[in-house]
Amino acid sequence: MASAALRNQVATKWQDAFNRLNRGQPGISGLMGFSEAWSVASEFLYPKDLGDPPKDFNVQHVKAAFDVLIQCRTLPMLLENFVETMRQRQYLITRDVEAFMAEYENSNDPGIIAKLTLRLCEWYAAWAPLVELGQTISAAYVAHFQTHVFSVLPPTFAGGFKALISATLAAFTDPESVPDAALVQDPNLWQCFETLGLTERYEALISSVCYEHIENHVTGMCAGKWDEQMLSKLREWMADKVVPWMLLPYARGAKTAEEARAMLQGVGSRFDFHVCKTLCDLRTKELFDIIIDYPESAAALQDLKECLQRVDQRSQLVQSLRKANKRRLLHPGADTKDILTQYVSIIRCLRIVDPPGVLLYKVAEPIRRYLRERPDTIRCIVASLVGDGESGDSLVDDNEPIQPLQGPQVDDYMDPNWDPEPIDAGPDFRANKPSDVISTLVSIYDSKDLFVKELQVLLAQRLLAVADGNYDNERRNIEILKIRFGEGPLQVCEVMLKDMTDSRRIDQHVQQQNPSILHPTIISRHFWPSLQSSKLTMPGQFKKIQDIYAKEYTAFKPDKRLRWLPHLGTVQLKLELQDRTLNTWTLDELMSRVGLTERTASLKALFAWVDRGVLHEESSENFRLLEQAEASTVPRGAAHRPIIEDEPMASTVAQEQAAQMRVYWRFIEGMLTNLGQLPIERIQSMLKFAPGYDQTQEQLAAFLEAAQREGLVTFSQGCWKLHR
Repeated sequence: MASAALRNQVATKWQDAFNRLNRGQPGISGLMGFSEAWSVASEFLYPKDLGDPPKDFNVQHVKAAFDVLIQCRTLPMLLENFVETMRQRQYLITRDVEAFMAEYENSNDPGIIAKLTLRLCEWYAAWAPLVELGQTISAAYVAHFQTHVFSVLPPTFAGGFKALISATLAAFTDPESVPDAALVQDPNLWQCFETLGLTERYEALISSVCYEHIENHVTGMCAGKWDEQMLSKLREWMADKVVPWMLLPYARGAKTAEEARAMLQGVGSRFDFHVCKTLCDLRTKELFDIIIDYPESAAALQDLKECLQRVDQRSQLVQSLRKANKRRLLHPGADTKDILTQYVSIIRCLRIVDPPGVLLYKVAEPIRRYLRERPDTIRCIVASLVGDGESGDSLVDDNEPIQPLQGPQVDDYMDPNWDPEPIDAGPDFRANKPSDVISTLVSIYDSKDLFVKELQVLLAQRLLAVADGNYDNERRNIEILKIRFGEGPLQVCEVMLKDMTDSRRIDQHVQQQNPSILHPTIISRHFWPSLQSSKLTMPGQFKKIQDIYAKEYTAFKPDKRLRWLPHLGTVQLKLELQDRTLNTWTLDELMSRVGLTERTASLKALFAWVDRGVLHEESSENFRLLEQAEASTVPRGAAHRPIIEDEPMASTVAQEQAAQMRVYWRFIEGMLTNLGQLPIERIQSMLKFAPGYDQTQEQLAAFLEAAQREGLVTFSQGCWKLHR
């Protein structure tokens, strides 16, 4: 049994509750008033169906009833009752949601989602308590109503809602693309989104719709269009089309234009950033082709420059362009001239995008490394310097002033216009930043001596190819090269040019003494590159003509002698046949008669006569002289004839280096024999004592790698040793 104290405590609490509900009135009149107030409040808050008659209550009467419940401190109990009643009546909302969503899933029409949203707002308004009843009741109602709505929306609603938001945006930017523009532009729609909490719940989804719309518009408007700047047009489109839509989700409460501008400042900046990022991504993806199309694509480069100032995607640009260069440019199938042409375009384009040159430095390094490994790179660059046919037109800009080769630039910290290095510049950035294109190409290699030697080789070939005695073009080239490389390195070229003019003067003198059909080109052996040698013996009367000319030359120049190179000359022949008995000659017999030892050169000469219809190839390496032309215009076996390329008259720098290194192999072999295995640094330092050795350590490494492939040496643990 309960103790007396407990019974007294319960009795006290019951009396307090009774007094509170009865409000101190006699009898139970207070309780009767409380009961009436509870009934009025409960009836007023009861969630009715939308088809039921509207609520007909006196507002003052309702407020008085709620005041009674507040005085009796039973409002929480009323809210619990209201929430429970809402839970029991939620099937009405669920029924509508399921019906609308089933219709949407069958049609994928975003207009149905709009209708569902408006319908839910009708339910919200039908069940909502009066605002005058206080914030507590309103907040509890909103929380429980939204919780139920979100709980019954199926997963497909998010996709439908996104499609609806896309339709509202498209109605502003392209109304013709929206079939039911009037519905999605309903002014009550966005108010319903806010009332139901959809704007807050799907805030990221709404932003993603705008992002995707921007991306689609930028891609459709700007892809492949490089001849005009597009960024300003995109920003105009944003201001005219997208910003009015942005007022709906992001500035609904604004009362003035200034207030709306302040509310849109943050989100507007994000969307402008996305415009720049999308355009930057597009131009980065297209950059390789933009560079090919330069200078017509200069406007696209200006857009890219401005976008990079807004969006920090410099590293992505470098990675993308390097990957594109590796896939489309730096492979054996690409011609060296094409690689150099693209490299020059990259230099000019990236200087527009990034004037300091950091991007160029990072993009160019793999190209420069690849070009150093190609044996004909120097020759292609040199050909561009002297305007060698098509090779010079694509690399040298006629509008670019001719200036001396520039070395590494040193920072002048006293210059008031000095700027610090960009934050993403590497430690060696300044050391590889010449300003003009030619200096950049020459800087691929450590020394310009290689270029000077190749210039001498190329000039020798061009001078020997001149047939009319006009050397003005070559003289002009030498003067231009003097500006670039200086007077000293070009002295040998001056001697070569002087030899050509002196040769014509000497030939005129000899012709006056003893006229001859022979007109040789006489050059100074010590000042010319190594010319290809041959054991060709001039046959018959040609040998006698050579001897007579040499005798007259010695009489004119007693201290000099001629060493003939007949395989480099040309001859004009007129053949008259059907006056002799002819025999068939084999290739070996012909080579023996003229003193040739190279079968390739002999075949090339014979095939030239076969193509002119003078000889006929009877069988493999067996030829017959034709007295009368055969009916067939295509020589038999021509389709299966090996391709024989012309060899340059002068040896290239690479050939000379290879020959020179073979001479120094004896020194290397002696070192490794006497001292055992050695690192390349030790081999290089010891070779410097060899007479005339001027190779770099990189050239020595290339030679040792070639010797390793031939099985002469091996490399292990950083040292080279002889292969035993």
